[in-house]
Amino acid sequence: MDYTCEPSHSSLLNVQEKEPFNAEPSAADLVEFSLTPEDLVYCRNHGPVRQFDQDTYSLTIKGGDKGEIRLSLHDLKSTFPITRVVAALQCAGIRRKEMGQFKPVQGVPWSDGVISNCRWGGVLLSALLKYAGVSTEGNPQVCFESHATLCQDDTYYGASIPLAKGVSEDGFVMLAYEMNNEPLSADHGGPLRIVVPGYLGARWVKWVDTIIISSEESPNFYQQRDYKILPPNVESKETAKPLWHKYPSMTALLLNSVVAHASRTSDDTLYVKGYATPGSSGNVRGVEISVDDGTTWHPAKITYQEGNWSWTLWEAEIKCEAERGKVHSRAIDTEGNIQPKEGIWNFRGVAYNGWGVASWM
Repeated sequence: MDYTCEPSHSSLLNVQEKEPFNAEPSAADLVEFSLTPEDLVYCRNHGPVRQFDQDTYSLTIKGGDKGEIRLSLHDLKSTFPITRVVAALQCAGIRRKEMGQFKPVQGVPWSDGVISNCRWGGVLLSALLKYAGVSTEGNPQVCFESHATLCQDDTYYGASIPLAKGVSEDGFVMLAYEMNNEPLSADHGGPLRIVVPGYLGARWVKWVDTIIISSEESPNFYQQRDYKILPPNVESKETAKPLWHKYPSMTALLLNSVVAHASRTSDDTLYVKGYATPGSSGNVRGVEISVDDGTTWHPAKITYQEGNWSWTLWEAEIKCEAERGKVHSRAIDTEGNIQPKEGIWNFRGVAYNGWGVASWM
């Protein structure tokens, strides 16, 4: 794979891999902003980052009653009204480094910075599929493909979601060409990427060039043999190989929270701040913190939450005379679900959601 023509990358990110380029900011930097500035948006790649000419870029749609349709980026912008939504994009491997402390896992050793809360702008998938004459009957899948470059494990990148998710009125699944009211850059999937609020980032296909309506999920490696939660007894690629097809593809991630900063502001006061993200059963209702390993919990103040799909920022100030220690966080959603103390270990190190934790001294 050729990495010589990549655009310049943000210098504010901690680089985990150079080829492909995978990098994240610190959580402490992230929580200073309600909407994530572009220079702090993490980069997750399975191959080289490509740059495209917006004037010649096009999208092909297959499977509708009108047959195969090709639309240029200009066609998309001029034919359909722009819709905007704030939604958190996060990698399935967020906090993988923490999970790897229990037992080795496979994958980029992400910390807690592979999340971005942005305002996405583009064309609603529901409007586009209606234009293409796609029927919503049955239980089909919408497959997204990017043939921009070869990937580490396949000849293209592909993913799929249920059509019902794609066309739901309040789901805001879209083909985005804006991020935070600016043109979407190549580093983050521009000129056109999929946005699936509430789903893991692996389904938010960057540089999307093809949409296919199918009776089956995408056959791509990253849908069928990755981004799945395998049972804890699977500890190697060899034991995983015959099991991938038996487990469902990941969709929504789990209720989670992270302590991004903890410091003493006086001899008897501890200041803590962080973020939380919802699971599949409702938005974050509250966050609590503990400095005694969960014996006592104190409510945090929610300082930001926007709509159904954003992250939640929170902070707390509590009395604490200890000069050093650990503080934990746990999120609670609108259905009363509580973030667990421990996440479930799995070979790929995905969906870790044990209590958030940070030390102070």
